[in-house]
Amino acid sequence: MTLRKTPRLFYALVLAIGFAFSACDKDDDTTTPDTGTSVGTDVPDVYKKIYGASQIYVEGNYIVVKSTGLPDHKTPYYKGTQWESALYVNDTRSGFKMNSNTILSFSYVFKLPKNPTVASTHKALGAATIGVAINGVPLFNQYQMENQLLTPGAGEYVSFDLYGGHPTPFSEYHYHIEPSYLTASKGSSSLIGFLLDGFPLYGPVENGKTLTSSDLDAYHGHTSATADYPNGIYHYHTTADAPYINGNGYYGTAGTWSK
Repeated sequence: MTLRKTPRLFYALVLAIGFAFSACDKDDDTTTPDTGTSVGTDVPDVYKKIYGASQIYVEGNYIVVKSTGLPDHKTPYYKGTQWESALYVNDTRSGFKMNSNTILSFSYVFKLPKNPTVASTHKALGAATIGVAINGVPLFNQYQMENQLLTPGAGEYVSFDLYGGHPTPFSEYHYHIEPSYLTASKGSSSLIGFLLDGFPLYGPVENGKTLTSSDLDAYHGHTSATADYPNGIYHYHTTADAPYINGNGYYGTAGTWSK
């Protein structure tokens, strides 16, 4: 009887060792920060600031960012959703007109060039999504329905919640303007996202100065050193005046997004 039991014990031991090595291999491939984001070990540190992503990894010449697109702050647009009890807030600001849309979770995939460079031909902005904020929420262009420029106090602008976002008729929550929740919590000069061409987006303040569109080029950015790129890089800024996040197209070659 003893001889018959020995092989079973041996195989069990082999399997246990195999699982242990398998677990070690998995740990070598990814790390899991406190945010719960799965981050590939070869991902540059600056992209690890996208705390709202579910997964970030390198795929060839691209940084892949996956997210649900759900904002991590309170908004009246969580009303009637499964997140209402924790994240709904009644927005009583004067002039605010809530639209009839609500928020849903999606499986966004953003592919950003790992080493962004200036494009030989600057591509016009695509419809709607132009990048991703560090909380995983999509960034939209400066236009509302029918390709009209957003104007403070009119049109879709009045439906932006207290943090500058709202959902589309397809329930996609997004920001057209400065995500004030991020600039308030991270700082007005901090990294707040990336556009699809891989170049970073910062808040409206640089070296103590609040920028306007007149301080930036046609694409709503410029080249200088930042805290994340001390050797300098082209980067975009949000501004209070139009076009808010991006100007006449991408400075670099845009990657892709899907959901």
